[in-house]
Amino acid sequence: MEVTEFKVREIKEDEVKDVIEINRKSLPENYSPDYFYYHLREHGDLFLVASIEKDGKNIIAGYSMGRIEFGLSNFSFSFTKKGHIISIAVLEEYRRKGIGLALMKESLDRMKKLGAKEAYLEVRVTNHPAINLYKKLNFVIVNRIVSYYSDGEDAYVMAVNFRTTTVKS
Repeated sequence: MEVTEFKVREIKEDEVKDVIEINRKSLPENYSPDYFYYHLREHGDLFLVASIEKDGKNIIAGYSMGRIEFGLSNFSFSFTKKGHIISIAVLEEYRRKGIGLALMKESLDRMKKLGAKEAYLEVRVTNHPAINLYKKLNFVIVNRIVSYYSDGEDAYVMAVNFRTTTVKS
């Protein structure tokens, strides 16, 4: 299936069910529907979808869900405003078409505009395609959390410092 064009935009309430389905199909960890609706209400400007027009229908091919937090910096011993990419996924049939990269770039741009000084996420240590995508965006591994996932797999905490790094295009 060849995708020629997609649009990254804020999610609409009636699309949350599509995002929940993408989460269930694409990731081993699944959140409750309430968790998605909470992020829509509280962090809707950082809850993005990639939509594709196909045969007159709007298809949600992927999503990114984030928020702004205050906490200890991943780069210095200080408190800072930082973005957290909570979840990102693209349906398998739409992967390797630039959708994940576009979702990440738009999320990071929005986080910077909201005053975040850095951004971070957790990723399975075996998820090499995702790790490579994040490295392309100048994320670095800053920590490893042992048994982070419910199946016992470790997670890397990866972060990018907006004060010292420009996110690559």
